Amino acid sequence: MSFSEIYIDCDVADTDAVKTIKTRLDMPLTIVDDVRSVYSLVASSQDPVSKGKEILFLTKNRGTFIKNCPGTRSYRCCGYKILHIGTFCTMDCAYCILQAYFHPPLTQLYVNHDDLMDELGNLFTQNSISRVGTGEFTDSLIWEPFTDLPAVLVSEFAEQTKAVLELKTKTVNVKDLQHITHNQKTIISWSLNTNRIVEREERGTASLSERLTAAAACESWGYKLAFHFDPVFIYDGCEDDYQEVIEQMIAAVSPESIVWISIGSFRYMPDLKPIIQERFPESKIVYGEFITGLDNKMRYFKPLRLKLYQKMVCWIKELAPEVLVYFCMEDDEIWKKSIGFKPSDKDGLPRMLDKSAAKHCGLKI
Repeated sequence: MSFSEIYIDCDVADTDAVKTIKTRLDMPLTIVDDVRSVYSLVASSQDPVSKGKEILFLTKNRGTFIKNCPGTRSYRCCGYKILHIGTFCTMDCAYCILQAYFHPPLTQLYVNHDDLMDELGNLFTQNSISRVGTGEFTDSLIWEPFTDLPAVLVSEFAEQTKAVLELKTKTVNVKDLQHITHNQKTIISWSLNTNRIVEREERGTASLSERLTAAAACESWGYKLAFHFDPVFIYDGCEDDYQEVIEQMIAAVSPESIVWISIGSFRYMPDLKPIIQERFPESKIVYGEFITGLDNKMRYFKPLRLKLYQKMVCWIKELAPEVLVYFCMEDDEIWKKSIGFKPSDKDGLPRMLDKSAAKHCGLKI
């Protein structure tokens, strides 16, 4: 992580979080009275996406920290809750939806952590299980070098039995999690892909082997794990490549430590295509056999993704038959033909995931 400029919203300039960050980042910091000035700086640049990755804006979350995953009515959603700690990412994946999602794209960290903790306290009093993750609008662990927030969240979740925290990443920023009492209420998870995709389409991320090494370290510290093959890409030789990744994953960690594995194919809003073409001219990922899905996103032709899904599920189940495998944003036909049942046969996908979290993390259903 490397920033060229850091701005601070005047409303949070005196918070403890900002004071901590100041001691860890040895570079000039500019306090601004109008947050729109920072947004305009990014939006007016020639390449707003790249500019947004170079600027860190410490500001206040003026909405709610905990949000329900938006999902879509057309595909099965996991019922995840998003812990909205910040936006955007300093890594640079060609396929990242955040390039087209934020206007303008800007790396922001919300530092009104007292409000965040109040919302978590209310969540922990609810009777139902909550699965909470910080990796929807940003990477969960890019912040680890200069803020204690990931470690603080792990400690906060450790003290209750109704929710589990998932920290999802493409980094190896896990060293500060080693000596924290977590009571297995935090799942450390990695997005995985083939070496070809990591090397060609995921700029600035940890290599596949580095991610798996970090996962093994977290397992040795008692953490539960998860892995996400999302998005998977269809290309010549992809089947052999994904089989190799699955074999490497199971060789690196014990299946008993894995709470769940998700699979989802590359899909994108039409607005993302010209951004990828402009910023990643060597990338070929938008030139596959795509159709418009029920959610108006471009998706691989269903028979193509079904074929790869079936094989990936088979490879996982051969090596880790007890691990819960689920699809991210797919329909009942994909489920039935790939896994042999549809979520409603198991009381729904959220219930399936709740049970796995309860089993592995000691939550009370």
